[in-house]
Amino acid sequence: MEEAVNKEKIDQLRSMLEESRNLVFFGGAGVSTESGIPDFRSVDGLYHQQYDYPPETILSHTFYRQKTEEFYRFYRNKMLFPGAKPNAAHKKLAQWEKEGKLKAVITQNIDGLHQAAGSEAVWELHGSVLRNYCENCGAFYDMDYILRSDGVPHCAKCGGAVKPDVVLYEEGLDQRVLSGAVKAISEADMLIIGGTSLAVYPAAGLIDYFNGRYLVLINKTATSRDSMADLVIQGSIGEIFSAL
Repeated sequence: MEEAVNKEKIDQLRSMLEESRNLVFFGGAGVSTESGIPDFRSVDGLYHQQYDYPPETILSHTFYRQKTEEFYRFYRNKMLFPGAKPNAAHKKLAQWEKEGKLKAVITQNIDGLHQAAGSEAVWELHGSVLRNYCENCGAFYDMDYILRSDGVPHCAKCGGAVKPDVVLYEEGLDQRVLSGAVKAISEADMLIIGGTSLAVYPAAGLIDYFNGRYLVLINKTATSRDSMADLVIQGSIGEIFSAL
């Protein structure tokens, strides 16, 4: 019965897509979990065994400043996945962009998998683990440099501390990225939100700028905005996009 319901909803989604000329996708951690990248908010016993603090504390600006070495121990172990590959959802979005249907991807993820799949119009709300900068001279370093380093990574040019280009708790979003995301959503005639419970602000508040025709929510569990949507599909976003 559930498969039949989903088939009917996928047909409905397909019809909406055919009518859309300005599609925007807003995605969260659920898009990347299908590439084997865990959602760190799903705290399990392993975290508590290995770390004295919850992930949200470790990934805060204050913790980074006060306990930088411990921050990097968690960061390397739990936030960096060099072997991760784009999944069906990433690939479908890149295909839609190439066809001219999709105008932008707005993501809360920091893994760079949308770009790896071929997407170019990507607004990364929370930055990217692929970019790291010396806090002193601004020199750029890739993810491999962080993985190869021990303790706190330092700049090979000036010796300054190297910081990931990711938005930590207590830090504000990049205003240029935020403005680009708001513009994309406000101009869209269709917004698909996938793989997010819409619990993290200010990112989740961006959907309030949508005034288009179709709002679609795809997630494995219910969200606080389901009642607003024109279509809600519960399930794997990769499987759903593969069926289109």
